[in-house]
Order: sequence, then structure tokens, then C-alpha cells
Amino acid sequence: MTAPRPRIATPFTADSTTDDVLRGVDLGGVWAVVTGSSSGLGRETARALAAAGAVVTLAVRDLAAGDAVADEIARLGAPHRPQVALLDLADQASVSRFVGSWDGPLHLLVNNAGLVTGGLERTPEGWELQFATNHLGHFALTVGLHRALASGAAERDGARIVSLSSTAHMRSGIDFHDLHFEHRPYDPQIAYAQAKTANSLFAVEATRRWSSDGIVANTVNPGGVATGLQRHFTPGQKASLDAAEAAGVFSWKTVQQGAATTIVAAVRPELAHTGGHYLDDAQEAYTVPDDADLADHPHGVKAWALDPVAAERLWTVSSALVRRP
Repeated sequence: MTAPRPRIATPFTADSTTDDVLRGVDLGGVWAVVTGSSSGLGRETARALAAAGAVVTLAVRDLAAGDAVADEIARLGAPHRPQVALLDLADQASVSRFVGSWDGPLHLLVNNAGLVTGGLERTPEGWELQFATNHLGHFALTVGLHRALASGAAERDGARIVSLSSTAHMRSGIDFHDLHFEHRPYDPQIAYAQAKTANSLFAVEATRRWSSDGIVANTVNPGGVATGLQRHFTPGQKASLDAAEAAGVFSWKTVQQGAATTIVAAVRPELAHTGGHYLDDAQEAYTVPDDADLADHPHGVKAWALDPVAAERLWTVSSALVRRP
């Protein structure tokens, strides 16, 4: 019987900040894209990468907000003012325009943007909005940038994709029979959970398909961070969050601490050539059974979020939906 693989460990903890992780790291020559970088975790991720020398593109829905962040990062002394580009992940035409405008190699893609709704909303295609934005938009973006990532990997001995998931993934796997809540009652928390599981499964399959190109993808859980993501929470969602905090499922982090695990996946040598992992508090999380209780495993990852069969199936379904190979 084969012994289980040791989990990937780093020198950092839940208390580490982005600056802790990047101390002494030179990202000169690295081209990075960070989605949802006009506020919250994305803003901090972009700031930290730029401060370490990376040339960062802020992929945002609000160009004015993106420009304000870029100006702030420049004022703080980053070697390069970030570029700002329009990207609405819920709009496949916007994703295609972003991909079409990208020129040159890409070394790091941080799929940070996220959306939470309080009720059922749909895209023009009829897709449930949380799944469409949090998963399908990032899927189309990343597949569209595959050539740029492969070029970046050849140039610098590897390229990385980092996708943000959440402890919320433990609430639901993927319902392949009703992805868009056309038949089951709509629950925004289950919809968000399904999308966060999809983020993890994407990293599993992207690594399987693209590791031969030098590209690896990993998923991170930033933990409990107060950001604009919670602005659309219903009273029920807020009550659920309060109950999870009271049960010890999570404790609040600063934005700098929450983004630290993203930076670990983006720059640490332990993750340079391995992917399909789920990181929590700067370490690879332990895997728990699908029926495990969240309160008992606040830092684990459900097996359904790492299942290679589900990951391949989700890729096939997503490709058909967004019409990308």
C-alpha cells in the first residue's frame, strides 16, 4: 500500500501577512494579472506583487476604481504603476475582449474576483450568476490565456494560476444535473458553495492538462476577511456567518493576512512545480470526507473539491457552455 503523500508545508501561518511572505523576494520581470483588484483581497494582492517588482494588470469592472488603486500603488513606491484593464467576468464578450487584448507572456494569473448574491440572478445566457461569475468567467479567462501562460512558463521555468475558494465549498459539491438552479429551490449559500468547489476542481484539472506546459494551478482559502464581498448578504447569510464564527470555524483576519495565502501559492518554491492543491492558512489543507461536519474541520478541504473525475467532467461541461476548448 502506497504511503500518503506528505502535505505541502511552508514557514508561514494564519498570522503571516503578504509582506512577510514576500520579504526578500524579487519579482522583477514577472507579468501578473489579478482579477477583482480594485478592492479587498485583490487590491492587497496586487499591491504586494507590485511592491516586489511584478508588472501587474488590474482586471476590474470599474476602470475609475482600478485607476485609483493603480495610482495608490505607484505612490507607495512600486517600481511599476499597475496597468488597468476592463473585465466583467459575468460577460463572456468582456472576457473575450480582455483575452484578445493580451499581448506577450503571462507568468501569474490570480483569479481573485468573487461575487455573492442574496437571491437568484441570471446572466443573459440563463446561467446562475454566482456560478457564471466565480467559475465560468474565470474558466473562460484562464483557458483564453493558456498560450500566454505557456509562453510565460517557457520564459521563467513555470507559470502559476491561483484561484480563490472558500470554506463555504464544504456546503456543496457540483450538482451536474442542475448547475443553474433551474429545478431545485434557490439557496444563495449553496450556489456560492458550488462555485467555490468549482474553483478548486478547476485547479485540479488545469494542472493535469497543463503541467506539461510548465503551468500549475492551486486554490487558496483566504479565511474570514471583512471585504465588499459581504455587502449583498441577506440576514440569513449574515446569521450563518455569525454562527460559524461563534462555532470556531474561522476567526477574522486582516486583508494583509487573508491575501498572504494567495501570495504563498503565487511565489513560494514549495508550489513552483506542483498543483491541484488547496491551501489554507499558508499550508496545504488536509482532505476530509464529503459528509464531514464543517465545525469539526474548519481548515480542511472536502474530497469533492479535489475529485479528479469531477474535475474532468466540470471542465468538459464548462468548455461546452463558454465554447472554449
